[in-house]
Amino acid sequence: MRVTGRHIAILAMAFIWQISPVPAQTSVYQTKRMPFNSPVFNDIAPVIVKNGVLFCSDRRNNSAANVTTFEDERLYNLYFAERRDSSRWKQPVAVKTAGSDLLLYGPVTVAADGKTIYFTSNVISGKAAKKRNVKNRLGIFSGTLEGNILSNVKPFDYNSTEYSVAHPSVSRDGKYLFFASDMPGGQGGSDIYYCEFVNNAWSSPKNLGSKVNSPAKENYPFIHPSGRLYFSSDRPAEVPGLGGMNIYYTSLVFGEWDDPLLMPEPVNSASDDFAFVIADDLREGFFTRKSGRYDDIWMMSSAIIRKQECPPSVRETFCYEFFDENAVKFDTMPVPFKFRWSFGDGETGEGVTVQHCFKSPGTYVVRLDIINLLTNEVEQNQKSYTLEIERTEQAYISGPDKCFEGEKVVFDADSTWLPGWSINQFYWNFDDETIAIGTKVEKMFARPGSYNIQLIVNSAPDASGRTKEICVSKNVAVIRKQ
Repeated sequence: MRVTGRHIAILAMAFIWQISPVPAQTSVYQTKRMPFNSPVFNDIAPVIVKNGVLFCSDRRNNSAANVTTFEDERLYNLYFAERRDSSRWKQPVAVKTAGSDLLLYGPVTVAADGKTIYFTSNVISGKAAKKRNVKNRLGIFSGTLEGNILSNVKPFDYNSTEYSVAHPSVSRDGKYLFFASDMPGGQGGSDIYYCEFVNNAWSSPKNLGSKVNSPAKENYPFIHPSGRLYFSSDRPAEVPGLGGMNIYYTSLVFGEWDDPLLMPEPVNSASDDFAFVIADDLREGFFTRKSGRYDDIWMMSSAIIRKQECPPSVRETFCYEFFDENAVKFDTMPVPFKFRWSFGDGETGEGVTVQHCFKSPGTYVVRLDIINLLTNEVEQNQKSYTLEIERTEQAYISGPDKCFEGEKVVFDADSTWLPGWSINQFYWNFDDETIAIGTKVEKMFARPGSYNIQLIVNSAPDASGRTKEICVSKNVAVIRKQ
């Protein structure tokens, strides 16, 4: 008799060894002004790119240049600040343009290929733009950025001399382009729109609707790979003490954009805060803040832990398949036989091959009896096998797969089995900017949607100061109350 593989996917555990534990953070978010800002010019609209940040600035390219519009507004250009390491940055380098006479190069977005960019500029360029009576609107342009050279500049299909189209943000898959516009038919001063790339062309702009847009001005959209949309608005903030321009976010929930939420302090502040972008893992972001007279670029870092790799939590079962090779010869004989299995837990089964699930770990004596159906003679203990069942070393999340918004639910890690661990902490990330600590936690989701909960378990340091860590996840659908 042999016991074949268990009918369960065993969770592959990766142990991460750390020399010392990460110190606890005093707040969820921290912000700081970036060192590459100019002390006497405006630096705005940062974008995260490989090895650094691409941003806009009206600083002078050289000591002699001081280019302004006829309204005496300084013109913006693109700059790249390269990162030396986690805390140091190189001096920004201006992006040069080839074959273009556009006046300014404003907020930008970079496609997944790292070369195709969409940026904001005036729709009228060249000599025509220098006429005093020209009302020069903003438009979106695409181009190719290689190194610090921008070339192959082309206008967006929906630019207009009657209204502005600006602040582009392209989705990671390249299918959607979000932007701000004051085109007719909007909700307010300027709204967030998007176009879809269909049949090798951008579809007509679609307004995100009254839940996202307001009678005020909505600008600087940023679409995160998770589907969350960040944007800036000067609508009256529900939180007292914030500036006129604040950063909001919303998500597409079951086909509809949900009510926007304010990013918490200190990301929003008593100053104007806008043009927010954030990395894929949501641990680091950049935004613009009006610091005194000038706009500066700030960095946001989050103390919320979220792992890039966190396999699904798998419910442990103790299921086996039993098969006796010698039973085949009985099964082919002209005399009929019955094969009866006793599993040592009070349960039985019949057949040459049987499957059985035990309720718990333990030691079980599995016995096979063969019965001659003509004589009713029983050959007892034809085969016997002592089966030792042990628990799988794993972390596990117990909790509902579905719940309603506003409903209190409980998640626990009581079924976690990590023998030999001196567990230091059970850390929960609920995928909604909230966390909890403990083996059993109570949670209430304020908004409907799909959430990927992570449970991160780490051990206390051993004698060498090393810790072990494991992460498991669970998807939860939060349903809107009717």
